[in-house]
Amino acid sequence: MKRRITLSTLALSLIVTGHVQAAEAPADPAAVPRQAVGALLKTLVGELKKDIDSVGAEGAITVCKDKAPKIAGEIARQHNVQIKRVTFKNRNPERSTPDEWETKALRELEKRLAEGASPASLEYTEVVDTPQGKTVRYMKGLVVQELCMTCHGTSETIPAAVKAKLQQEYPNDKATGYLPNQFRGGVSIKQLL
Repeated sequence: MKRRITLSTLALSLIVTGHVQAAEAPADPAAVPRQAVGALLKTLVGELKKDIDSVGAEGAITVCKDKAPKIAGEIARQHNVQIKRVTFKNRNPERSTPDEWETKALRELEKRLAEGASPASLEYTEVVDTPQGKTVRYMKGLVVQELCMTCHGTSETIPAAVKAKLQQEYPNDKATGYLPNQFRGGVSIKQLL
């Protein structure tokens, strides 16, 4: 009994005097970011398919433009993370331009895909020091799927009505010209530990 009290007293003393070290990174620092990305992509693809079926491809542009940021915000709150979709060829530079870390991660994932990595394996994780504290930085690479071709494909694959709507919504659009299975960009997650 006396030993238990002594250990408890020592632990309390360390906590009170601030000598307890910050928590180490979790065994799998990508676990929570991976869950958040999974939820985001599942929800976005579902919304996209639903809108394409109900209002057509040109009407479904609002999923990526308007609904995606709201969905990302809700999932970010649920998982206590920050979420951002980033790419080198963006539609909306205010929302999707990569920062320095994201640029490094995108280049690495693009290189790995070119070297034959499977799209499912395209993730990059680092625990970095930030002014706010240790932070998990996570990127899930995105590869162009057939569903994406209607809005992100070549001039031959994008229907005229979609082209017109894209020009109206995104006059400086750089997010076209893709072929299936090309690297598109990534979902970037920040999680403060």
